[in-house]
This record gives sequence, structure tokens and C-alpha cells, in this order.
Amino acid sequence: MTNSSKVNHITLRTRVINNTDSVAAFRQKVADYNMLFKFRLNMLVVFSAAMAYLVALQGNINWTIFVALCLGGFLVTGAANTLNQVLERDTDPLMKRTAGRPLAAGRMSVSEAIMIAGFASMIGITFLAYINPWTAVLGTLSLILYSFLYTPMKRISPIAVFIGAIPGALPTMIGCVAAQGELTALAIVLFGIQFMWQFPHFWAIAWVGYEDYSNAGFKLLPSKDGEKDYSAGLQSFYFALMLIAVSLMPYFMGVTGIISAIVVASLGLIYAGYSWKLYKECTKEAALKLMFSSFVYLPIALIVLVIDKI
Repeated sequence: MTNSSKVNHITLRTRVINNTDSVAAFRQKVADYNMLFKFRLNMLVVFSAAMAYLVALQGNINWTIFVALCLGGFLVTGAANTLNQVLERDTDPLMKRTAGRPLAAGRMSVSEAIMIAGFASMIGITFLAYINPWTAVLGTLSLILYSFLYTPMKRISPIAVFIGAIPGALPTMIGCVAAQGELTALAIVLFGIQFMWQFPHFWAIAWVGYEDYSNAGFKLLPSKDGEKDYSAGLQSFYFALMLIAVSLMPYFMGVTGIISAIVVASLGLIYAGYSWKLYKECTKEAALKLMFSSFVYLPIALIVLVIDKI
């Protein structure tokens, strides 16, 4: 092999290595943005808003508004999740489940994350403002409550879960307001369903991840000091019972029919049953069952409400 051939061969290998590194860097950046926006959780938020829109809708779907609702909700939620990780960049490395996040692992700077959150929030709220002023105001309120009240409160008091349940339930209200153009009784009811659902859901997660959360100094369980005891199961049971009552309201309001009322009541009874099991057993296994039942309850309940209404 001549010297020129050797040089060309080395140059080619260098280009291949550089291209491989570029592809790997791009994939890592995409993965980091996925973690920053908490994509799967974000899609549940968008799903809730979309289902609430369909439940509240009178007439045909306005696809422009529907797309604006989904995009706006996704971007505002992504901005809130990003700000959450900015504010928790010192505690995330203390927990196994969050140590690999881009800010916690040092793969992303704080300034980049704040810039992303800023652009996402501005564009997202603009989409929501296109729908009507109510959706923009509620979206902004959700962002502020989640990022700047719920996030720091987690290290202070278990009341953080109550605060966090408000922005957590606002997507259904936003979806309803997007369809109806104003704050209605149905919007409050749909908000109430997701609001009540969150307590057993989140306390089950807090129980399962108790050691991790404790390492970060988070007080999330409803006992006095956020410790493990019967309180999580008992209070989850109470909220599950209230959820049954609230979830029947669309039927009594004449929005949906008897089929969805039976289904959501049955789901609520199952949810309450798993909550009671956690209260009686106070075990991680019981908390896991409650957590998985919460994952099943919300999407099925919302889908059934939409189908029965249609």
C-alpha cells in the first residue's frame, strides 16, 4: 500500500468514526429530550385532555382546535417537566430512578434546559391561547403550580401531593374548556375525576419508591412525617370512594349513559378494594397492585365515557 493509499485509508476510518460518534451523540440527545419531557407521562396528560374534549364536545370535531390542544398540552407539560428537573438537579442524583436524567448526569447544562422550557412554554401557551383565553390561563396555572409550588414543596410537607394533584387534574378541565369555550359544571366534574384518582395513584407510587424518595428528602406519604404506615392505604380508600361518586356525575348530568356509569363505578370499587388492601396489609406488594390498578383505571374510564357519550 502506497503512502497516499494509507493516508486515504486513515482519513476514511476517521470519517467513519466521526460519523458514528455523531450518530451516537444525536441518539443520546434525543434520549435526553425524551427524559426531559417525560414523554410517556406527557402523553397520558395529552390523552386526558383529548378525551375530556371529546366528552364535552357538542357536534363535530374541530380538528384545528383539537391539534392545538394536543400540541399546546404536550409543550406546556414538557416545559413543566423540564423546570422540575432544573429545580431538582441536586436531588435527582440521589435517587436510582432519576440519576440518569440529563441534568442529574451532567449531560445537559442548566441554561440549555431553561431555554428549552422557555421556548416550549411560550409556544405551548400560544397554541392554547389560539383556542380561547380559558385554556391559556389554565395551562399557565398548571405550569406555575407544578414547577414552582409542587416541586419545592415535596421536601417540606406531604401536602405537596394535594398541591400537585391540581395541575395533574387540570388537563381534563382544559380539554373540556377547549370544547365548550367556558368553565362549565362538566369541566369541574372531569377535573374532579382526575383529581380524586391521583391520590391513590401517587401514594402507591410513593410507597413503592419510598427508599428512593427518602434519599432525596421527599415527604410524599400522607402520614405526619411522610413515613410508611396505614395512612396511605386508608386515605387512598377514602379518595377512591369519592372518585366513585364524582365519576357518576356525567351520567346524572345527562352527558353519558348507564353503561359508562356501571363501568366507572365498577372500576372505582376495584380501585377502592386495592386501596383497602394496602391499608390492611401495608406491604410493597399491595402498593404495587394499587399502582397498577391506577394505570388501568384512568384510560379505561375516560375511553368508556367517550364511547358512551358518542
